[in-house]
Amino acid sequence: MNDPKLSKEEKQILEDFEAGEFKSILTPKRKKMLQTAAEETFKKDKRINIRISSRDLASLQRRALEEGIPYQTLVSSVLHKYVSGGLHDIMANKMPQRPQKTHDKAC
Repeated sequence: MNDPKLSKEEKQILEDFEAGEFKSILTPKRKKMLQTAAEETFKKDKRINIRISSRDLASLQRRALEEGIPYQTLVSSVLHKYVSGGLHDIMANKMPQRPQKTHDKAC
């Protein structure tokens, strides 16, 4: 693997890091808060049942197989990304516009 091209500033930061010049400012209280947030993110404590078409289920299962994960994990991941703002419906604002009717008035 080739070494990435680093700017002069990036090289200096890397050298300082490797020399142990950087010190963590993470307090035990902040570390505990981050650990708790991470645990809550991955806690799966609720179950849902949904009805979807056979075609959609087959597509989900195929995509999950390609990713090497269970399809339920894929569904959970997609839902999480959507509700947390990481997944957007690109078609939401692309609804086709219906042509407006024009009324010709006879004089």
